[in-house]
Amino acid sequence: MNKIIAMLLFSFLTTNIMAQQKIVQTAGRQQLGDFAPEFAHLNDDILFGEVWSRNNLLSLRDRSLITITSLISQGITDNSLTYHLQEAKKNGITRTEAAEIITHIAFYAGWPKAWAAFRLAKDVWNEDIKGEDAKAEFQKKMIFPIGEPNTAYARYFQGNSYLARISDSQIPFSNVTFEPRCRNNWHIHHASKGGGQMLVGVAGRGWYQEEGKPAVEILPGTVIHIPANVKHWHGAATDSWFAHLAFEVPGENTSNEWLEPVTDEEYDKLK
Repeated sequence: MNKIIAMLLFSFLTTNIMAQQKIVQTAGRQQLGDFAPEFAHLNDDILFGEVWSRNNLLSLRDRSLITITSLISQGITDNSLTYHLQEAKKNGITRTEAAEIITHIAFYAGWPKAWAAFRLAKDVWNEDIKGEDAKAEFQKKMIFPIGEPNTAYARYFQGNSYLARISDSQIPFSNVTFEPRCRNNWHIHHASKGGGQMLVGVAGRGWYQEEGKPAVEILPGTVIHIPANVKHWHGAATDSWFAHLAFEVPGENTSNEWLEPVTDEEYDKLK
């Protein structure tokens, strides 16, 4: 029985080792193939093809940890560190772990080296910031507050939005914040005279679209003039939080008419 168990265990371990994916690297040949073909061969076939692919003793995650520690300790914070930070992320090192790893390295390799590494690591792991952390990170990018959940109008939005009233005097306006993919329904600002709305991009990236016209990208500083009685919608891009100021243009007999949602099919066409 023990012999059978041992054989099964050996088979299991052998299968797992053989199942490890061999790393295919082509950067050496692409960048130096004509100038230094032997270096390209050593980089692509030996370093990555053999050393990095020798996973029976060290996992890819372990190798990533060793590599980024070595690079940071030497003060190497160029594209090579960025690449290995990206690979470390792919190999399972989380944003929280990366921050702790670099903090630990700082005490042995030096504080300035850690600062330089953090600048690169933030970009690599920034997309992993979610929920309240993502909201807090986005708040740092703009001077206006995000405000409170936009519960009063939530039924007219797909996704979560936030509202901060900035002014109630002269021309009232608010800062409206959208999480990624959040957008409001098609709607119309009715008025018999004057009226309409003006949007000013504050932070992130979003979209504005009038019925029958191409969507317009909104970036910080973009100004959108929305005439009265025009059907339209606006909201965040798929991959970005977004905030704009919304100015209520004075007019006569003003009212808002909320209409159907913007479908995923319509929205996903935007890039």
